[in-house]
Amino acid sequence: MRIDEPALDLGVICALASSLMEKPIPSATVVCGEVGLAGEIRAIGHVDIRVKEAERLGFTRFILPKSNRERMSWKPQIRLVGVSTLQELLEIIFVE
Repeated sequence: MRIDEPALDLGVICALASSLMEKPIPSATVVCGEVGLAGEIRAIGHVDIRVKEAERLGFTRFILPKSNRERMSWKPQIRLVGVSTLQELLEIIFVE
């Protein structure tokens, strides 16, 4: 299977971490972002559309690249959490 969508990187990493740590990802959380080789979280495109769809589907928390979070021009109802590294992401998902 070939997937050509860099914004799926965070979702794949969360699924792998969840399996390795034997801890579930909270069901009301959605993640979206690109990951660089050094573990940095890179900005993605079409964030407004992705956030609106997550809200429509009933998610309550959206974890996305910090740079995308800072550029949001509107206030969605879903809780947005910006991350800049994989370490931050894993702490937020599995520690909070």
